[in-house]
Amino acid sequence: MRLEQLQAFLAVTETGSFQKAAQCCGVTQSAISRQIQALEADLGAPLFHRTAQAKLTVSGDLLLPRARKICQEWQNAAQDVAQLVAGKQPELCVAAIHSICAHQLPPVLQQFCRDYPNVQLRVTALGSDRSLKVLKDGLVDLAIVMNNRFLTMSPEMVVQVLYEEPIKVLIAAAHPLAAYPAIPWSELTKYPQVVFKDGYGMQRIVQEQFERRGATLKAALELNTPDAFKGVVRQGELVALLPETALVEAYTDPTLAVRSIASGYVGVGAEPLTDPPLTRQVVMVTTRDRLQIPPIQHFFSLVVDHLAQVTQVLPLAPVGRNG
Repeated sequence: MRLEQLQAFLAVTETGSFQKAAQCCGVTQSAISRQIQALEADLGAPLFHRTAQAKLTVSGDLLLPRARKICQEWQNAAQDVAQLVAGKQPELCVAAIHSICAHQLPPVLQQFCRDYPNVQLRVTALGSDRSLKVLKDGLVDLAIVMNNRFLTMSPEMVVQVLYEEPIKVLIAAAHPLAAYPAIPWSELTKYPQVVFKDGYGMQRIVQEQFERRGATLKAALELNTPDAFKGVVRQGELVALLPETALVEAYTDPTLAVRSIASGYVGVGAEPLTDPPLTRQVVMVTTRDRLQIPPIQHFFSLVVDHLAQVTQVLPLAPVGRNG
């Protein structure tokens, strides 16, 4: 069964004539007859009485409301897709890590709302892994996250590197580690840590760094917002490893201290390895089909342009597959 067959069926029903139906559809009468015959063959029953006026049989009467519904649904679907391609989507959904939502996105959101006032913008703060999952599930249009190549390797994914930033140590101002201008890992691993919950890329980075050094991560507490980290850390001996953008307010808070991590060497067997600076890479991820939709494409460009102006850590990388 094909849509053209149902459309021919409806045309004959509404006009009462194969000839008039052909005129309405802009085809020959024989073409209409072939469509109806093929439909009847598929259904195994005649749909019209072949008299001077084409009248529906019992089977035709049964098919009529369903044929109308199918054709109307197709028309609605075609209209919705056309509006989407034309940039008339009802909403745009973004998932982003908390620090991006707090510091980088606000001017972008305001500009997008001015440029597309009829598109409802929805932004949700989530961990990186969770953001990528809801993107893959089709629940959001873009995700701005800490890069995880294992979750963005699909060919349909477009990964735009936005910036790379250092990870530093957040401690209370009176903490013993505050005496160090740059804290050695040998000292850092002695203290209990506040870490992000599962689904946050930062938890994975911290865990990997401790394992790399053969140290046990003493995770005393799991949280999911930078403000919660600051509130807990200022109370005592707990330590947190956080990215630079999550520490903006901490630099001006007299109850807190921010320290770099000292560079050095990591001994692995007989060969020591150079210990590179600890950083994280922030990327924007969407799918190739979504990037063809004007509002999504515009939001994507706004984020890239804005971060090109405000980020001094690393230059933006070009758009491409898998970052």
